[in-house]
Amino acid sequence: MKNIKAIFWKQAKDTLKNKMILIQFVMFPFIAVFMEKLVVVEDMPPHFFVKLFAGMYIGMAPISAMSAILAEEKEDCTLKALLMSDVRPVEYLLGTGSYVWTACMTGSCVLGIVGEYEGADFILFLAVMGIGILASILIGAAVGTWSKNQMASVSLGVPVMMIFAFLPMLAAFNENIKKAAKFAYSEQINILINKLGAEAVSFENIAVISLNIVIAFLLFWFAYKRCGLS
Repeated sequence: MKNIKAIFWKQAKDTLKNKMILIQFVMFPFIAVFMEKLVVVEDMPPHFFVKLFAGMYIGMAPISAMSAILAEEKEDCTLKALLMSDVRPVEYLLGTGSYVWTACMTGSCVLGIVGEYEGADFILFLAVMGIGILASILIGAAVGTWSKNQMASVSLGVPVMMIFAFLPMLAAFNENIKKAAKFAYSEQINILINKLGAEAVSFENIAVISLNIVIAFLLFWFAYKRCGLS
């Protein structure tokens, strides 16, 4: 736990110096607040922008942040130095992953407050966001582990982020895309956010999200076995 906490706070301090990673955590909550307060369209569903950007936030911020941190520290040989200093790979990944999860959940709290969720609905909103963020962190870890440097991380990560971030939005306008999107965790998270409540949870939601998490973990495990962390 001592090593995990040390990695956690190391990443927190590094983020304050790395504006490219910091902006991933604040961009979508800031845009959601801006749009909610300033854009008023007739017949628009309540808190439309919060629900829209919550799904995009899950599909983009955790993947981008996790993959960028891993790729940057591999390129700078910081990760190799940590692994040679009695920090085990699992400790590094737990410390970094828990930091990214906490940072993204902070942004989720902002979205929940702007969306005016209260009581049990606020807790359910954060629970749904937390599960989606976990899946994205695993995908980001796989991308970062597979990448040799930051450029490779961006080249590989951007298409993945675009798919998961924009798939729910595209599914809302195209039935064919909607049929395919239902197999992605980001679409299932989007469905749960739009129909928030215990009664809205179905077997399909749970099964698809669980399967996506398992696949993401297997992809990371494959990348780790193939490339390692250093």
